[in-house]
Amino acid sequence: MTVDVIARLRAELGDVVSFDAAALDVTRDDRSGWRSATPPIAVVHATSVEHVQATMRIATATSTPVVPRGAGTGLAGGAIGRDRAIVVDVSGMDRILEIDTSDEFAVVEPGVINDDLDRALAPHGLWFPPDPASKAISTIGGNIATNAGGLLCAKYGVTREAVLGLAVVLADGRLLRTGRRTVKGVTGYDLTALLTGSEGTLGIIVEATVRVRPVVAGATVTLAAAFPDIESAASAAAAVTASRVRPAVLELMDAASVARVAEYLGPDALAGTPLETIAPGAAFLLAQTDGAAAAAEADDVEGVLEASGARVVRSTDDASGERLLAIRRAFHGALASRGQVLIEDVAVPRSRMAAMFRAIEGIAARSGLEIPTIAHAGDGNLHPNFVFDADEVPESVWRAADELFRTARELGGTLTGEHGVGLLKQRWLADEVGDDSFELQRGIKAVFDPLGLLNPGVMFARAGEQVS
Repeated sequence: MTVDVIARLRAELGDVVSFDAAALDVTRDDRSGWRSATPPIAVVHATSVEHVQATMRIATATSTPVVPRGAGTGLAGGAIGRDRAIVVDVSGMDRILEIDTSDEFAVVEPGVINDDLDRALAPHGLWFPPDPASKAISTIGGNIATNAGGLLCAKYGVTREAVLGLAVVLADGRLLRTGRRTVKGVTGYDLTALLTGSEGTLGIIVEATVRVRPVVAGATVTLAAAFPDIESAASAAAAVTASRVRPAVLELMDAASVARVAEYLGPDALAGTPLETIAPGAAFLLAQTDGAAAAAEADDVEGVLEASGARVVRSTDDASGERLLAIRRAFHGALASRGQVLIEDVAVPRSRMAAMFRAIEGIAARSGLEIPTIAHAGDGNLHPNFVFDADEVPESVWRAADELFRTARELGGTLTGEHGVGLLKQRWLADEVGDDSFELQRGIKAVFDPLGLLNPGVMFARAGEQVS
């Protein structure tokens, strides 16, 4: 069967398909820390919708699994090439097809880098709100496939809220168009919303019509605050949201994160910030307001933070604001400079953030692991980072992660706020959504993909069902 698949791919796609060992090997992992045991049989470097359609027709005729893949920046193992699969790499489909300034939307191919779209929109006074931390390297298609979030989503929404319509290649090679170009429209089931966040299990995104916004008028104000401990910082963040102010950015760093960043940046970079002198156990909170009411909202936020016992520094101009933002932005570089990192993703109600941070500290103490944790505090989305010194993620890290996921659920939270389920979290999916929902979702997948060829093992597996 594999020989037949290879022959068909060569005959229909020619140089677009690669069987080179190095090209296959690149697809065996992403940024999640998980690596497949075996490589895929081929990589299709698609540059057109027709390439994707031809691949799916061959896959259906030969019952061959297909893994859609973009930039490979995923953190849940959702786009990893593996045994017997064809990888469809759509990163080469990277054209911005249309920018409509009157109706405020853009039409893009899936391989367009998030930041590149923003650069193309800037001369028109527009921007694309979804802002994952990987936006300089991640693709719009990947953002849509995982329903990505980011620093600004508490105020401006996650990716789903910016997607108006999609073009998707189905498992049998048909091209399906969903959605519309209008802001409103409720005709039929909302297949666009269903496909957003489906992680390549229902179809392969080949085009997206996305909502863009006018650039926010007025200056931004950045506030940085140091707290004696993470509990008081998390409580202050919850108090900010309870005050009904919605900062564009509200980011929280625990003591382990602060210590790593301080070491990485050095004392000169921290001069004049709340972290200039760091007490043991100190936590850091960063807030930014924008728009016409930025100054007044910053006053309100500053009052809440000071009432919570914080030492607050306020930006005086864009340059000083950037200095404060640089502390948060340095986090991933600080960890990467010292070893390997597994970046995890859970979300809890904002009122339970302090409890979740306490639980993570307990997991770190019991496991003997270092778990620096940051949070998009505006929406209760925490990113615990497991630091280790090995080529592969040790079993002790996976055991600690298991406890982490279960604790988030016990606090009324969820397995993932923005990274997706992928291969890594499928064993916990049924526990979160319940048996009835789990079976209904598997039924929906069967309607779109009756042979189970699209990204098999991603999302839908029960405890004990593992993918190699």
